[in-house]
Amino acid sequence: MAVATEERVLTGQQFMNGDVACAEGALAAGCSFFAGYPITPSTEIAERLARRLPAVGGRYVQMEDELASMAAILGASWAGAKSMTATSGPGFSLMMENIGLGMMTEVPCVVVNVQRGGPSTGLPTLVSQADVMQAKWGSHGDYEPIAYSPASPQEMFDLTVKAFNAAERYRLPVFVLGDEVVGHMTERVTIPPAAEIDIVDRKRPSAPPDDGWLPYAPDDDLIPPMACAGEGYGFHITGLTHDERGYPTGDPLVHDRLVRRLSRKIQVHANEICEVEKLHTDDAEVVVIAYGATSRAARHAVLAARERGIRAGLLRLITLWPFPRGVVKELGNTARRFVVAELNLGQIAREAERYTRLPISLVNHAGGMMLPPEVILRAIMEAEA
Repeated sequence: MAVATEERVLTGQQFMNGDVACAEGALAAGCSFFAGYPITPSTEIAERLARRLPAVGGRYVQMEDELASMAAILGASWAGAKSMTATSGPGFSLMMENIGLGMMTEVPCVVVNVQRGGPSTGLPTLVSQADVMQAKWGSHGDYEPIAYSPASPQEMFDLTVKAFNAAERYRLPVFVLGDEVVGHMTERVTIPPAAEIDIVDRKRPSAPPDDGWLPYAPDDDLIPPMACAGEGYGFHITGLTHDERGYPTGDPLVHDRLVRRLSRKIQVHANEICEVEKLHTDDAEVVVIAYGATSRAARHAVLAARERGIRAGLLRLITLWPFPRGVVKELGNTARRFVVAELNLGQIAREAERYTRLPISLVNHAGGMMLPPEVILRAIMEAEA
């Protein structure tokens, strides 16, 4: 292992873009292994970690493609490392098969997707938020993901730390769904002292290795303790449906029980995971739902509406998955209408429709440009009329 020559956590006031802040958040969370393949607009994350990780005793590996990158961080995690990769839309698509492997084998790791315009290679240097549903449903089969949506470089740091903690706590790949604007935006980022940053480590076996060890036997919280390769525990890792020993089985009942647990271990903890920010929602008749870079424009629009005497509010989604359906239901009891602002053709709008009977106005663009506050304000005024 390389000799550490730099501080792992660069504390204090920093001036950096969102991608760099994400890399520093990973280091603060204890990341010791990064595998990735350069892709705009996330490349600055890899560039930063290519320099910083070896200097603090970690490992950086540039892989031949995104499929291999995802496989590498799964293997590193089984070896005991806190691991991460970063990509954008096309690379995220290529990672999906191995993301499913990580969900099935319950491997803690972090996948950062700095979104750009798609489909295919689309708009490599311009913004989009069109990978939201891919994060939820991209890999085949049923599972429940965790995905955070940062709206600033500060949150690129903070939510990367939270993503690592959630991955370790709940044993699964966790997504940070940034976007090009937030990734390339430069702002002040405050990094607290290392001792003040909450760090979660994976749950470890409480008993020594023996013939009775069951690597996939969950505790009451539905999450199995995790042993690491080389520690003397015997376990079998397979993407096939497996029993609590880790051995493949074709039993439909075992499959149903396993997949239900993989989903329920997130569902039953959704209240602990879900985060939102509310602005003037207590008396709002029109509530704007937004996330990521779009929420910054939505905030301006809501404040401008308030100046005009319109009772508007903002529900900013910090956690996209699990979706904060309880908050949407609650606001649906007091508001008259929702406005959803997003840089896609209506992905979160369709999700919000599942949890409210209120009418929803969609303000959107397929990607490549930010929604101006004036466009969102106009939608608020039309909804209020």
